[in-house]
Amino acid sequence: MKIAFVSGTSIVKSELFSSWETKTVETVYGAVQVKTRGEHVLINRHGYGVPKPPHAINYRANIRALADLGFIDVVSVNSVGSLKAELPPGTLVSCADYVGLQQGPQTFFDDELKGGAPGIDNNLIPMLVGKLVPEFSIQTGKVYVQMRGPRFETKREVQIIKDWGDVVGMTAAHEADLCREIGLRYNSLAMVDNYANGLMGGDVDFAKFHELVKNNQATVNRLFMRLLEIFSE
Repeated sequence: MKIAFVSGTSIVKSELFSSWETKTVETVYGAVQVKTRGEHVLINRHGYGVPKPPHAINYRANIRALADLGFIDVVSVNSVGSLKAELPPGTLVSCADYVGLQQGPQTFFDDELKGGAPGIDNNLIPMLVGKLVPEFSIQTGKVYVQMRGPRFETKREVQIIKDWGDVVGMTAAHEADLCREIGLRYNSLAMVDNYANGLMGGDVDFAKFHELVKNNQATVNRLFMRLLEIFSE
């Protein structure tokens, strides 16, 4: 099955993709480095050299590259912070909707008066959850709140947005917007790497945060291994 994967820094050091062919795709929005094997392609949204922070990612080039390569179905894996006590670090979620009261335009409609209804398609998620459970426990139907990176949210911001959604991140709303505009189907998976700032009291412990991210990378790697098996059946 022809599938495009979009992921972040969790896969950069993974041996899983080390043997995949690396190629550069030139788009009208800039060049994008991708990894390919068979009917699959992988984009690291932050890039494969010096990682770009969330606000500096060339989202339009990334999504346009997938469209130019002929992909329709996209499976995205994002790192998120939890806005709910019952979603602790290490939890896998799938988001069905998002809040993106943003933060600079990320659109393909620069030269035409055109809009559209945004959203997350998740056309593959029911099938994936059915095949991934019980090895992986995935909380579905969650709401993603996008905030402007690279900084974390203030404690007061967290108190506001915890009523808006379940998890917070810095990238998925841009990607989902662009996929919908260009006709790609966006499927959401996300790993909870931390509780949002102040949600459980106190400040963000960045040493603990980086330790949690490192520990969760093993789970994300296993998830990708299983996804590749499923889409190769």
